[in-house]
Amino acid sequence: MKDVQTYLGEIKKQIKEISVEDLKKKVDKKEDVLLIDVREKEETDGGIIPGAKTIPRGFLELKIENLESRRDRQIVINCAGGNRSALAARSLNEMGYKNVSSLKGGYAAWQHAGFLIEQKKTLSTEKLARYARHISMPEVGEEGQMKLLAAKVLLIGAGGLGSPAGLYLAAAGVGTLGIIDNDVVDKSNLQRQILHDESWEGRPKVESAVHRLRGINSDITAVPHQMRLDRTNVRDIFSQYDIIVNGCDNFSTRYLVNDACFFLKKPLVDGSIFRFEGQVTVFDPASGGPCYRCLYPLPPPPDMAPSCQEAGVFGVLPGIIGSLQAVEVIKLIINQGEPLVGKLLLYDALKQKFRELKIRRDQACPLCGDKPTVTDLIDYEWFCSTANAHR
Repeated sequence: MKDVQTYLGEIKKQIKEISVEDLKKKVDKKEDVLLIDVREKEETDGGIIPGAKTIPRGFLELKIENLESRRDRQIVINCAGGNRSALAARSLNEMGYKNVSSLKGGYAAWQHAGFLIEQKKTLSTEKLARYARHISMPEVGEEGQMKLLAAKVLLIGAGGLGSPAGLYLAAAGVGTLGIIDNDVVDKSNLQRQILHDESWEGRPKVESAVHRLRGINSDITAVPHQMRLDRTNVRDIFSQYDIIVNGCDNFSTRYLVNDACFFLKKPLVDGSIFRFEGQVTVFDPASGGPCYRCLYPLPPPPDMAPSCQEAGVFGVLPGIIGSLQAVEVIKLIINQGEPLVGKLLLYDALKQKFRELKIRRDQACPLCGDKPTVTDLIDYEWFCSTANAHR
């Protein structure tokens, strides 16, 4: 029979320990160290070592591979005094992690040394309950949900694509959703634009959208922009948001939105639909990806741009494409997965098939190329025959 101290002493001889002074040096040198705090939530609420990821000790083995799959990554584990972290370090060693250390003296020693601590932001009990299905996923967690609540996203259009994107982003807890549209609700919209209902016919779409989104989630702020987007207002509006979601139905706005996002270094989650087909991509030249002009350098002639009224739209299609846009937005906010940068996802509803095409930055692109000729915003003529209509 062994008492606890004897058992812990034997464990600590089997693992590596690191002093708070040596850890501080690594942090100051910005070494690639993964810090994991295995204390319980009520303990970490009082403060953590800056940059530490919090995983309660009982969940470490279940969640570590989602946090870090590389077995050679330098990992330092801390608890309150160094005992739970020692047990955790041995457990990770047994799982094949080769470079794990336990912080000697734990968080108490770090705090006693007078080193900087970080006050961990936490969600209220009500929000923990509301977003429980997100928080239980290690790829999101409480930290990811707080990123969503702090995010600001602008929807271009409160129509077919803006409707499902807006509804799911609101439900997910994206903290600020802006909606820009200068159209009113028409009965013909209701076949696909699920933000609106018959009671809003003839009234501004942005008002209907804000009413619905706030009804979905009272946590969020929904901001209406009832206006036509043009070169005089686009910079001011876009500068208020982190990510732009394009659901417009005309080439004039498409090029304006693309160019403004490029100049302001904003990621653009772009979607479009035509009859039974749709496509989604993410334009983010700031990360080295292509822009819309890499695909289509200049707008087409007006007679090559049919309106929704002329071409028609399969009612369910924008629900699929708009939902995919929402997926891409959330991935960008929580920094998970592989966003569709440099990829064009094509969907055919009749064949029920997806295809993915690679798109590359065009060195001859007039906007993001090596020798750009588009150096300022341009208001092209209004190409869609239905002015400022949104799918």
